[in-house]
Amino acid sequence: MRVILVAAAALLACATSAGAQEKRAVRQGFDLAAGSGKTILVFRPTVSVGAQSTGGMFEPNADWTDKARANIDAALAERQALLGNKVIAAPESFGEDAQRVEEYSRLFAAVSQAVIEYQFFVGNRLPTKKRDNKAGVFDWSLGEGVRDLPGAKDADYALFIYNKDAYGSTGRKLLQIAALLGPGIAVTSGEHAGYAGLVDLRSGDVLWLNADGAMGGDVRDADGAKKRVGQLLEEFPGSAPAPVVAPPVPAK
Repeated sequence: MRVILVAAAALLACATSAGAQEKRAVRQGFDLAAGSGKTILVFRPTVSVGAQSTGGMFEPNADWTDKARANIDAALAERQALLGNKVIAAPESFGEDAQRVEEYSRLFAAVSQAVIEYQFFVGNRLPTKKRDNKAGVFDWSLGEGVRDLPGAKDADYALFIYNKDAYGSTGRKLLQIAALLGPGIAVTSGEHAGYAGLVDLRSGDVLWLNADGAMGGDVRDADGAKKRVGQLLEEFPGSAPAPVVAPPVPAK
């Protein structure tokens, strides 16, 4: 069994490397220096965590999601000091305002998925999109309606974060191994998607995006969530590098 698992891991590594892609993009002409005097409005991350069934369906887990949301919120609050500019939390919203925030959070996730599919995967760029998505051009938007979001009038940019984790079930993992060792088909086990984007609150233009469908860190524990937030905000415009924490010295 150990030999089978090692062989499967090797095949999976090959399949993963073959699917390498871009993960980050900045809108042409955009630059945000540290200490610029600009204000960034941070909306609470959209977080969902569950299991991936043998058939590939997402099965939400409320307990995992609650733990992950608390861990990500704490890690984000700690990380905000390194973003290089003034950061404010979006005000708590109710009624129509809350619905509007939810709609734009979903729109951000949909746009991020489209960017991954049609721009970051170069070979997938549709002929009708080549003019807009050619190399060096990043032109995506959420629309001018973002200016009506709660707190938008007090800020220049909005930071949206989306996170979804589906941990592969035992059945899904066995299917993955069988598919690799049998017909050689690559079957994924688990989904760990994370998107972070900086949006202009006047135009709705996406100015910076970090979108990856295979992120690390188990968000169900504090250290894993800290790693995930670090990946999400890696190379954030104007940010300072995260401090390097030296490993503890073993006692003699």
